[in-house]
Amino acid sequence: MRRFSSLAPRAKPALKDLPQQSLTTNNFIKKKNPTKQINTTSIWQQQIRNDNIASPSSGKLTSPSVSSDKRTKFIDRGYISQILSRNDWYLLLNHEFKAKRINLVPQFIVSVLQNQENPLHSLRFYIWVSNIDPFFAKNQTFKGVLANTLYRKGPVVLSIELLQDIRNSGFRVSEDLLCILVSSWGRLGLAKYTADIFGQISFLGICPSTRLYNAVIDALVKSNSLDLAYLNFQQMSMDNCKPDRFTYNILIHGVCRIGVVDEALRLVKQMSGMGYAPNVFTYTILVDGFCNAKRVDDAFQVVENMKKRNVSPSEATIRSLVHGVFRSEPPPKAFELVVRFMEREPIFRKLACDTLIYCLSNNSMAREVAVFLRKAVDRGYLPDSSTLNVAMTCLLKGFDLIETCKILDSFNKQGVKVGFSTSLALIEALYKAGRGLDGDRYFNQMVKDGLVSNVCSYNMVIDCFCKADMMDRAVEIFEDMQHRAVAPNLITFNTLISGHCKDGEISKAREMLSKLLDSEFKPDIFTFSSIIDGLCRAHHIEDAFNCFDEMVEWGVSPNAVIYNILIRSLCVIGDVARSMRIFRKMQAVGIKPDSYSFNELIRSFCRMKKVEKAEKLFLSMLTLGLNPDNYTYGAFIKALHESGRLEEAKKMFLSMEATGCVPDSYTSNLVADILVQHGSPEEAQSIASASHGGESH
Repeated sequence: MRRFSSLAPRAKPALKDLPQQSLTTNNFIKKKNPTKQINTTSIWQQQIRNDNIASPSSGKLTSPSVSSDKRTKFIDRGYISQILSRNDWYLLLNHEFKAKRINLVPQFIVSVLQNQENPLHSLRFYIWVSNIDPFFAKNQTFKGVLANTLYRKGPVVLSIELLQDIRNSGFRVSEDLLCILVSSWGRLGLAKYTADIFGQISFLGICPSTRLYNAVIDALVKSNSLDLAYLNFQQMSMDNCKPDRFTYNILIHGVCRIGVVDEALRLVKQMSGMGYAPNVFTYTILVDGFCNAKRVDDAFQVVENMKKRNVSPSEATIRSLVHGVFRSEPPPKAFELVVRFMEREPIFRKLACDTLIYCLSNNSMAREVAVFLRKAVDRGYLPDSSTLNVAMTCLLKGFDLIETCKILDSFNKQGVKVGFSTSLALIEALYKAGRGLDGDRYFNQMVKDGLVSNVCSYNMVIDCFCKADMMDRAVEIFEDMQHRAVAPNLITFNTLISGHCKDGEISKAREMLSKLLDSEFKPDIFTFSSIIDGLCRAHHIEDAFNCFDEMVEWGVSPNAVIYNILIRSLCVIGDVARSMRIFRKMQAVGIKPDSYSFNELIRSFCRMKKVEKAEKLFLSMLTLGLNPDNYTYGAFIKALHESGRLEEAKKMFLSMEATGCVPDSYTSNLVADILVQHGSPEEAQSIASASHGGESH
């Protein structure tokens, strides 16, 4: 096969008419909690300025978009945001409400509270809504939504400007609102600020109450300020506030979280003395606390005590117990303890079984999953599809395939089936294991159940057959989807092109590329990377470079993956000089090399006994914060040894873990063999033992 690029010219005239394919990457920025405490003296004298206060708006409001209802025109959420950004927000809201253009249904209120860029606007809307109808002020959903908004986008502090703004609107800071603010401050870690404001609430016209104390103590516990929480707890009696069960549960949770369970038991005893019997929340907190303190037997005893006092364990109790035991004990021991506990029950609790299966799967304990499933089924347990998916995924990774099929079949007979992705994983494993008949049986059942019906499901099936190295079947599925009038998309073609290229069938990959163009799709980065990789594997290096050059004509910029493919392929055929030119070009166009870019070149220079050049690349790699792998270290150590630089080879081996690369058996055995050759068998034995110990661990 020559010249993949010949396909481009005939498609170029229509390029402007092709659908534009683009790739986007979502950035998930985890918001960090502020660690710096806000210093205050008096609410009225503090100089803190809340950056979220809206500046005066002298411009006109944009006309609101309204519903198509001819009888009533309702303002949309965007227009509400414009109103809330103004200093006269409360007057405008009142006007629009009286004109019946604001429809205060719960869904709309929640939507406005959740979707303000400025958390102050959410706060303003909540204040206004709460004064429109007292029912809204007590609505727990609205309180929770506002609290989450203030946490995600805050903090919102009680600055002079905010207090003046609330006063100007004719409203005030109520106890409900203060509790919400305190909750957000606690979650954001503003412990000192919370305590300072609480000490000055008389200026707000609010008297201390047990409920407010509970909010403050809870906030202080959540911000890891247990000492301040206890101080406020001790001050309650001075304000004629009596601790209740909520107060004690909050403090018990605080001490249990750090494993000080004896103090938790003292608080439980004190709570009982005041007439508040421990409830299910108290017991659940204690279970978690005992597990945190590695006192698993006591955690089990707490659950037994619950039964004696006719307190039924909740779902949270069961989850805390099972997860806590696995957190506290080695997984095999944890499995033994949990099963022993469950066997004392007449029937296995479904939630306990589900949680145990999750913990076992999370620890890759496939044999134990199989043992437990057989045992639990005999005791009346039947997992749902979600739990069975988790179990099957674990079994497929580490259990006998035939036994796994038997387990699945037994549940299928009872009407419990796994999801589409899990079924495909099983089918792929069966085909790879040479059990085509079993694979066909499960695949045919999927088709019979109507699970293969759209382009997404067809793509997943095609990918399954490609991974199982069954390209003929993959093409059959491709033809079947077209026969059933399911139009393939770019992912379909890319999957088949990649499969053919990995299979070494370049001519078939070219045919599929031609069909992609005929379907008026534009090749993307995945198309080109598959083709270039396939050409390189087939040793058509020049064709690969022609394809590489053609990417620019299609408006597709090469990425690090494609450069690495070319670098690796040139190194494989020994053309390291050209490989270095590609490496430098990669840097020149602004693409940062990764570990794979460096590793292949370093290994090539080591094989060529050009250790100095390899060392320069190695230092550049470390400077960029990239970590070599075991193959690179192995090549380096071998090259240094063969160059007579034994001490440097040993030094490099000992420095591996400092760069985040734990020596594997290959590297450790290589160094051990070198040491034996140089008459250091004891040192070699030490390295070999450490390697085996690390692997078993």
